[in-house]
Amino acid sequence: MKPVVVATGGNSLIDPALPPTVAHQFAATQRAILPIADLVERGVPLVITHGNGPQVGFMALRSELSKGQLHEVPFDSLVADTQGAIGYMMQQMLREELARRGHPAQVVAVVTEIEVAADDPAFANPTKPIGGFYSEAEAQRLMAERGWSMKSDAGRGWRRVVPSPDPKRVVQLDTIRTLVAAGVVVICCGGGGIPVVPSAHGLRGVEGVIDKDRASALLAADLGAASLIITTGVDRVYRDFLTDHPTPLDRTTGAELAKLEADGQFPDGSMGPKIQAARRFLAGGGSAVHICKPEALADALEGRAGTLITEPA
Repeated sequence: MKPVVVATGGNSLIDPALPPTVAHQFAATQRAILPIADLVERGVPLVITHGNGPQVGFMALRSELSKGQLHEVPFDSLVADTQGAIGYMMQQMLREELARRGHPAQVVAVVTEIEVAADDPAFANPTKPIGGFYSEAEAQRLMAERGWSMKSDAGRGWRRVVPSPDPKRVVQLDTIRTLVAAGVVVICCGGGGIPVVPSAHGLRGVEGVIDKDRASALLAADLGAASLIITTGVDRVYRDFLTDHPTPLDRTTGAELAKLEADGQFPDGSMGPKIQAARRFLAGGGSAVHICKPEALADALEGRAGTLITEPA
């Protein structure tokens, strides 16, 4: 069977009602993996990717606040750190949940590098939001005090933005493919993958955060995945979402989404990257993309929830 790639958001691993302690993140992760366990239990071969926006923001702030006493940590290492920490939580919680159900499975997290172009224009134009939300006054202070680039994020507040280069190659693709063929549930490409560029001495990390959904689309296409599922905070894609009369799209095509995107329907800070990722996967040979809430994974895969996108633009 061809695998299904499930792209989960970093925010689904955080409970906004609680302080983001490690214990609370474990509890949120335990809840987040339940729908994933449902799919594994049904025999769906899975590759799981995850975001890291809040988590890498915490680590970046920790590095910034301690720079008078400790070395600062570059963003490629911060992404690696979050891959390890989140992968650890997800593989442990998923493995234990499956064992409780009497369905033991091998689960492994792979620290994944993604090759990007050294001359990618994104390095001169930071756009990827990370970390928490701030008021405009707080954002102005942080930009002045810390030199951060910050932008308003879809009306929810201000967030720090960093370079987001386009993913070109999943370095560990052959390893991931081998594990999937062996029946292992693979967690990989966390936070979009660690951005690396070719150099005279091999690959080296660069400052940036790759969009998780774009990396997931690349991975899914290269794996020949049966479908790509992108989870988000809304139940499906909507036309005119930010108006008084949003229209749900239960089924749509890459061509229709391209027209809506050209009309400004999908802001960069919210649904935009998911729509672009969906279109990229379909253009790369994929047959179906589902966009849904995390808890609706199984229903979305069976066509009972979320938005189903077919046909490339």
